[in-house]
Amino acid sequence: MNQEKIGRFISILRKEKNMTQEELAEKIGVTDRAISKWENGRGMPDLSLMQPLCEELGITINELLSGEKIKRENYQQKLEENIVNTIDYARKKIDSVNKKFKVLSLVTLFIVILITLFCINVSRMRNNKPVFFSTWGYKYALAIDLHEEEIEIAITDYLTNKMDSEPKHYNDEKGFVSFRTYLIEENNKKLHNIYAWVLMEKYYKEEDIKKDSTFSIPYKFVVEFIDDEYVVTDSRTPRDGSYYEDDMKNIFPKSVRDDMKDVYEDGTIERLKLDINRQKELYFSR
Repeated sequence: MNQEKIGRFISILRKEKNMTQEELAEKIGVTDRAISKWENGRGMPDLSLMQPLCEELGITINELLSGEKIKRENYQQKLEENIVNTIDYARKKIDSVNKKFKVLSLVTLFIVILITLFCINVSRMRNNKPVFFSTWGYKYALAIDLHEEEIEIAITDYLTNKMDSEPKHYNDEKGFVSFRTYLIEENNKKLHNIYAWVLMEKYYKEEDIKKDSTFSIPYKFVVEFIDDEYVVTDSRTPRDGSYYEDDMKNIFPKSVRDDMKDVYEDGTIERLKLDINRQKELYFSR
């Protein structure tokens, strides 16, 4: 099928009918750009437009596809040729569409793979892991989150104030606190339950630094975010004696209780004591 020949044929017939491209386009319901495209051999009318186009130009579809007027004795031969050519043209168009679809699919798949790998790399950067491939200069800065440190400061202040408010046995008496956090439950952004093992010790200084008392016990703290700061609003500890086991079950989750069973064997108490010793030496060396 010769598109250029067909286009010239359409142009000649249109001019014989004294029609402009705009007038022909209006009669068959297309734009003048479509007519221009056909006449320049850059496209073919859709099947649905061939019949109205041929009626306006006074030809048959067989003649349109041949790109010329057909004599009666050659009509059947041209018809068969046009059928073959039309089938071949349709096959080529389908092949062209399939190739374009395959190329588009491959490009889309490639882009999706790149975006996926990029997102994976950003995720790995967030977790301080090496990236798989270059991120084209993109650098991810981890958001600074100090809320756990601020909660620990609030607990330390709460316990220190609690010790300072108790009656003093010596003039230069000072309380120190250290604790290990086992679990932080965030009920909402402003309310937290903190389960910890707390070691509190009081010291005083005469000629040497001497210990006055030691307090080692599990704690549950309720910490709230009030006026842009964390504040301990409640705390609970298990009672001594026969109440201890029941209170532990009522106050602490099972996973925390299981971890706390080893507090004197897993080095927790030793680390807390070292921390308090450091605080003590700094305080009394002033």
